[in-house]
Amino acid sequence: MPNADFVTGLKCRLCGKLYPKSPINFCTDDFGPLEVDYDYARMRLALSREKITKRPRGMWRYRELLPLDGDPTVGPQVGGTPLIRADRLADALGVEQLWIKNDAVNFPTLSFKDRVVSVALSKAREFGMRTVGCASTGNLANSVAAQAAQAGLETIILVPADLERAKIFGTAVYGAKVIGVTGTYDEVNRLCTQIALKYGWGFVNVNLRPFYAEGSKSMGFEIAEDLGWRFPQHVVCPMAGGALIGKIHKAFTELNTVGLVDTPVTTKMWGAQAAGCNPISDCVKSGRERHKPVRKPNTICKSLAIGDPADGYFAARLMRESGGWAEDVTDDEIIEGMLLLARTEGVFGETAGGTTVAVTRKLLDQGRIPRDEEIVICITGNGLKTQDAVFDAIEEPAEIKPSLMEFEALAGLAGEPALA
Repeated sequence: MPNADFVTGLKCRLCGKLYPKSPINFCTDDFGPLEVDYDYARMRLALSREKITKRPRGMWRYRELLPLDGDPTVGPQVGGTPLIRADRLADALGVEQLWIKNDAVNFPTLSFKDRVVSVALSKAREFGMRTVGCASTGNLANSVAAQAAQAGLETIILVPADLERAKIFGTAVYGAKVIGVTGTYDEVNRLCTQIALKYGWGFVNVNLRPFYAEGSKSMGFEIAEDLGWRFPQHVVCPMAGGALIGKIHKAFTELNTVGLVDTPVTTKMWGAQAAGCNPISDCVKSGRERHKPVRKPNTICKSLAIGDPADGYFAARLMRESGGWAEDVTDDEIIEGMLLLARTEGVFGETAGGTTVAVTRKLLDQGRIPRDEEIVICITGNGLKTQDAVFDAIEEPAEIKPSLMEFEALAGLAGEPALA
């Protein structure tokens, strides 16, 4: 049964108006965001755990739950990242059961954005598009450039001009046309919207956004399957545009709806942001219904520096309804979180990962997350992309002559007996 039988179209998240499958991301009546609508009753008849587990490891083993009409034509190897039992980090944080969902090793560009881009570019091909692009704070740009190169698509990518050098290099190396814009991410995104509307190009987080965002669900599918087809009690997730936290929860809900997980979803969702750009966490903590945009983000965590998040309202509502909460942390706390994760679990996460670890610690210290319950922390990108953030926090290597005596003096081994 083809996937086209499961995707019924697009639906406004505010008023419920239905639209056909097309490259559009907002409702023409109330400007509410659109998302993909599925026929879950038909899907339930077609899916089983046995069918899924016989397929190759990766996000596309759940292809019926993703919004393509046919098989993926871009990024068939994406996903399948490890869920790591993090006992040493658990000890450091004083908790009993801790897991890391490690998308810092995703293929091909070492971030969870490879998931959403695989879906978006495969959908762009189904729509017959030949030019694609995005607005990005770095990880998305890397992934669009790499996967568009695989697919032979023309690529236009717009980024804030002050983006980390490693991320700009990690985009341009694939041959994409990269344009730095002297403005915030939100200003870059508005320009991309104008370009997409005028030329009909496939901007993955603009006119392809309803399809693109669905790719994030695959993180949730993998978490549940790797836990033995069950849901964790708590998930802590970084928030930029606010879509990821919602899509992980949607994944859990869908698995229950189609009968792959029998128990209802009771997972509490927790969101992490940087103090220098915290519109969603500020909204949650202040009790407001809607977030207040941050006009000039100021944080080392540029991958989360979206001042006016598209899914901010929905992310804040989800956290409240699930029994979770949101927090934000300083740049110094972000660096501490990056180093703690690296030195306990050997996982080098980027600044967003440091943010998530630091927020988890903060929520535990506040008593919001119980220390005796199961927690999953989502690490969404690789630290090699944000080395500058921790460069000054790392000690310079000691230097000695090629002398055993000097080594022993440095290592505090002078006078120690040799092995017999």
